[in-house]
Amino acid sequence: MDELLCSAEVPGVDGFLFDLGVSSPQLDIPGRGFSYNEDAPLDMRMDPGNNTLNAAEVINTYNEHDLARILRVYGEEKFASQIAREIVRRREHEPIETTGQFVEIIKAGIPAAARRHGGHPAKKSFQAIRIEVNHELDVLERGLDAATRWLNPGGRICVISYHSLEDRIVKNHFKEMSQGCTCPPEIPVCVCGNVPILKVITRKPLVAQPDEVARNPRARSAKIRVAQRL
Repeated sequence: MDELLCSAEVPGVDGFLFDLGVSSPQLDIPGRGFSYNEDAPLDMRMDPGNNTLNAAEVINTYNEHDLARILRVYGEEKFASQIAREIVRRREHEPIETTGQFVEIIKAGIPAAARRHGGHPAKKSFQAIRIEVNHELDVLERGLDAATRWLNPGGRICVISYHSLEDRIVKNHFKEMSQGCTCPPEIPVCVCGNVPILKVITRKPLVAQPDEVARNPRARSAKIRVAQRL
């Protein structure tokens, strides 16, 4: 963002809109490897031209501990350890190269009773690997920092997130940037020098109403948070 705005000679910005959802065309093209409903090569790169790390490399080279951590933290997958163990066991016999193979491994790592509830059993694991491949959370943090720097007084940042990890990063950034003095109450004069940079507009995130979800089911998990530059 810094490079683009400097090259465009933009002195400041009145509004930023972050839509953190994966592009529907990317999801709907089987060959990109994002979907657990189609058998395709394990890729999941959003920008293949600039990113050499793909999903197959993550799944076939990361150790069991790191795989479990990624599935647990990025996918909030309750059975992360079991799935990671199954990945390591399967790849000892043959490389895991397709989304179909990965789906079968995930199903084998989740108890049958748990697979019958909560949507497709591979959803969380696919999300986790996609986030790792594209460094999505690191990119989000850098983007929010840059947007805050470039925002004009009175300008706003609006972020649409689609899962709790993204929403938590946005919430914490807005909270940190809107915080003033952090000195203990017993100190009569501020010595920390902290001043708020943002004002949080949405104390609670905005969510899609039922009629919108009916028209666009993918909006069901969307949350919007807004902050304004002081």
